[in-house]
Amino acid sequence: MSDDPSRSRGVYGITVAAEILGVGDQTLRLYERKGLLTPDRTPGGTRRYSEDDLDVVRRVIALLDDGVNIVGARHVLAVEADNLRLRRQVARLSQVEAGAASE
Repeated sequence: MSDDPSRSRGVYGITVAAEILGVGDQTLRLYERKGLLTPDRTPGGTRRYSEDDLDVVRRVIALLDDGVNIVGARHVLAVEADNLRLRRQVARLSQVEAGAASE
């Protein structure tokens, strides 16, 4: 996942997202039901996938290709998200420490 907010904005309909990823619409619906991704929704309820969503699906596909099942993929994604959050927190704390040390 990126720090670029434009990557998290849902812009692709399900058919376009599926075509970009080389999967079927039903695969994207399944991944949503299994809690692997949560696409944006229009006021009318139409799914809109972001670049970040597409990255998640690509990661899930890679994990499945490596023999991980869907439940395992969900756990891997959660651990990776926690790891990213913690690395960002450490970086922020390091910046605070560096600023305090230079005073």
